[in-house]
Amino acid sequence: MAYSPERKAAVLTKMLPPNNMPLRQLSEEEGISQATLAKWRAEARAKGRFLPDANAGPEGWTSADKLAAVIETAAMNEADLGEYCRRRGIYPESLRVWREACARANDWERAATSRIARETKDDKKRIQQLERELARKEKALAEAAALMILRKKADAIWGPKGGEDA
Repeated sequence: MAYSPERKAAVLTKMLPPNNMPLRQLSEEEGISQATLAKWRAEARAKGRFLPDANAGPEGWTSADKLAAVIETAAMNEADLGEYCRRRGIYPESLRVWREACARANDWERAATSRIARETKDDKKRIQQLERELARKEKALAEAAALMILRKKADAIWGPKGGEDA
């Protein structure tokens, strides 16, 4: 069954706070299947509309719902914000907390880049240190091998050390 855009908008409005009607109740009241209502809500959410679940107060809203509320209120003055909060059944302080959480969440890339750069710098220092140590050990090993070769040559020329006068 096809529904007019006006009817669909009116039904979606009943899903918004402060009404927050559960899909089951809305389905019985409007004569529309719960599946259709759930589909409409999902489509509206996909378009960025703010439609929290009926049984969830602001504490139970999804992060997408909270983000939508933050976006909707970003340019509002205090009076409009107060009206918005009363209509949605939330506190302005909740919006401030959600806005800060969004800011921190979106700052992860810069923090990750900084951490990776620091780790890369530390890794380069460690590699240089290991390379210097390896070079020193290679020199010591080459020197030891040269001494062993000289010892063999000396033994071949003069004989083993120790006892010609014996």
